[in-house]
Amino acid sequence: QVQLVESGGGSVQAGGSLRLSCAISGYTYRTYCMGWFRQAPGNEREGVGGISQGGSYTWYTDSVKGRFTISRDNAKNTLYLQMASLKPEDTGMYICAARDSGCGSDSWSLDYEYQYWGQGTQVTVSS
Repeated sequence: QVQLVESGGGSVQAGGSLRLSCAISGYTYRTYCMGWFRQAPGNEREGVGGISQGGSYTWYTDSVKGRFTISRDNAKNTLYLQMASLKPEDTGMYICAARDSGCGSDSWSLDYEYQYWGQGTQVTVSS
């Protein structure tokens, strides 16, 4: 199995920054494509960013392009999400996910393709 534990969430004012981390343990060799998802109350879970196994390819939902950066350090078994210029609409529970297969621009955001999920870390952005 693969265990994912997120950290780094918190409350910030609009325009601020946060860096989320996701520690990966267990059968880490199964973590090919990884992604960050978020869910706000009353909204469906949405993909925020995805990254290939080697980190060479990254994808983002349109609303965060230019503000968020997803990265991974496979030597440290850690996934990151650097968030800048935060907006109130970025508020939500941020959850990291991993899958035992590759992904591309048309599949990274498909949550049903991911087998492993963390518990999430809350991000609250006030205006």
